[in-house]
Amino acid sequence: MSRTKKALLIIFLILIVDQVLKIWIKTNLAIGDEIVIFKDWFILHFVENNGMAFGFEFAGEYGKMFLSVFRILAVVAIGWYLFKLAKSKEVPFGFIVCISLIFAGAIGNIIDSLFYGLIFNDSYGQVASLFPAEGGYSSFLHGRVVDMFYFPLIEGRYPEWVPSVGGDPFIFFRPVFNIADSSITVGIFAILLFYRKYFNKVEVSNETNTTAEETTQG
Repeated sequence: MSRTKKALLIIFLILIVDQVLKIWIKTNLAIGDEIVIFKDWFILHFVENNGMAFGFEFAGEYGKMFLSVFRILAVVAIGWYLFKLAKSKEVPFGFIVCISLIFAGAIGNIIDSLFYGLIFNDSYGQVASLFPAEGGYSSFLHGRVVDMFYFPLIEGRYPEWVPSVGGDPFIFFRPVFNIADSSITVGIFAILLFYRKYFNKVEVSNETNTTAEETTQG
């Protein structure tokens, strides 16, 4: 199997798992519902967000539209870069896997933003239906991203002496996220841990080529 086909397989598998779980959550739980998987540490907690990964918001109707368009452009750029890399035998396959993870995660959340508002009705106070007769809860580009993984590993309160938040509840890890978010995060951290030298190598190679060209032209 070629490197390109392997990259496509990784992307396809992540997208399938991501979307199947999101659709299951959307059609079986209402907003705020949760299923405890392991004690109080691993919970499926259904939330939706209008913004970026891990529940961070990008406010406003135009902000949401801008974010969706930006995601599409970013995915096109990442996709072009990925398949360019896959054709080069000099690039470590592990690096291609990392880019594939980022690409798959970006597409996974874009699908929610583009289409979920069209194909689902609302999840507030009810379990949503897929392709409802009355239509979806929003329009194209204005779908909300489905999140479900919640890991409140440590709960307590901030010490009273901590400015502005003293005495407030503290939860680690508070953000709720999905498989697409995880895929992006794993890809980025793996690059930072294992492939920073690759970027340096590419930069040095480009500088060397530029110098050689200038010398030749001179």
